Amino acid sequence: MLRRDRQLRIKIFQWVDMALFAISLWLAHGVRAHWQHFYLFGLDVFGRPVGDFTSENFSLFLVLIPGAFLALDWQGFYDRPIFAPRRQTAAILARSSVITAVGLVFIQFMLQRPGGRSVFVFFAFISFALMFLKEELIRSIYRSKLGQAQYRKRIVLVGAPDDTQRLRARMARGQDELEIMAEFDLGQISIEHLVVFLHTHSINTVIFNARHTLFGSVEKAIQACELEGIEAWLVADFFQTSISRTSLDDLFGQPVLVFHSGPQNPWPRLAKLLVDFSGALVLLLVFSVPMLIAAILIKLTSPGPILFRQQRSGVNGKPFTMYKFRSMVTDAEQLKQELAQLNEMSGPVFKITNDPRVTKIGRLLRKYSIDEFPQIFNVLLGEMSLVGPRPLPVDEVNRFDDPAHRRRLSVKPGLTCLWQVSGRNAVSDFKEWVRLDLEYIDNWSLGLDFKILLRTIPVVLFGKGAS
Repeated sequence: MLRRDRQLRIKIFQWVDMALFAISLWLAHGVRAHWQHFYLFGLDVFGRPVGDFTSENFSLFLVLIPGAFLALDWQGFYDRPIFAPRRQTAAILARSSVITAVGLVFIQFMLQRPGGRSVFVFFAFISFALMFLKEELIRSIYRSKLGQAQYRKRIVLVGAPDDTQRLRARMARGQDELEIMAEFDLGQISIEHLVVFLHTHSINTVIFNARHTLFGSVEKAIQACELEGIEAWLVADFFQTSISRTSLDDLFGQPVLVFHSGPQNPWPRLAKLLVDFSGALVLLLVFSVPMLIAAILIKLTSPGPILFRQQRSGVNGKPFTMYKFRSMVTDAEQLKQELAQLNEMSGPVFKITNDPRVTKIGRLLRKYSIDEFPQIFNVLLGEMSLVGPRPLPVDEVNRFDDPAHRRRLSVKPGLTCLWQVSGRNAVSDFKEWVRLDLEYIDNWSLGLDFKILLRTIPVVLFGKGAS
């Protein structure tokens, strides 16, 4: 299935899903308010006031809509095939409904809003039921004769036999949406024969997957499809890449193939920017008092500035000034050369346990990651993100001995990352550190960001893996 069509379908389903979650919350309040009117065939809530569902509770919708979307995305709901096993769909929906309900309970508790907790139990059951019924309805529509006629494409594969065989294997996942009517070797079939087959079998689409040596024949075949009014898809795999994903874009009217190895979807990236900015503001408010106390303690216990400033490598290696609470003596950079032989981290990174340059108060700040708090300002300035690979000093980046390590610079650096929540002190091999960063980049989603943020909380509170 083309990503274009799949994304449109997912967007429509997402709006429907959010509406169903909103209806579920409304019905949950109705069930609680009118539980005594529960009959075998329905709820007697129509035409009646909805009990304790007041304007105050309306604010829950502001949390419910994005919260439900993030829960579904986190659980991989929108990554499933259309005809995923019912058991898989039910498990994902059950977890998403429970996660959303627990989140609503937490928000209500934080806002100190009145209301029975039973509402959210009803909400979890109702949202699961409505979502599962929606999935069953979609499954029935797609499998119906009308659905097959509307959504199932009759296609022909054209290209070298080896290429079409590999393409068929890749398309196995979409076998419910695509019906392969025939496969033709472009070097053995005439354009006239192909056109006759298109007429005879009412083909919707022809997919060309051919080597660049056959471009002349491909061009003629595409022109024939153009005259017939039949879609022609050209698989652009004539350049072999092991990491990059390919997308088609437009450069001043000219079609362009874009090879990218980082996240490219604009909407999640925009959402990440909004989460970064709003999250940084919240963190600044929450940690303003601890930051003030840390600043006073540093000033009283050690000569030198409160903040440590250092040039770090940002996106694509662009330097920026990163801020930290100073946790070392003022001549720490000069002493670094003398301690080089004690370095415990392989590669260009310098790290030792019980670093003698760390001050007494600095050791406490590091244990609970308080020294990193000033980087909230780097996030507000757009130089860092809440989640992303940790920024390294410019001089360490310049000493990378493997060019592939620079791919960790393809996204914004972050306050926390997979390495941070994977026992950072237990990771002594720089290649393992990079592997975790690249794993994050290759699998990035908003759900993954929230998962890492949640795993960061106990790391900070209990000082796990810090030195």
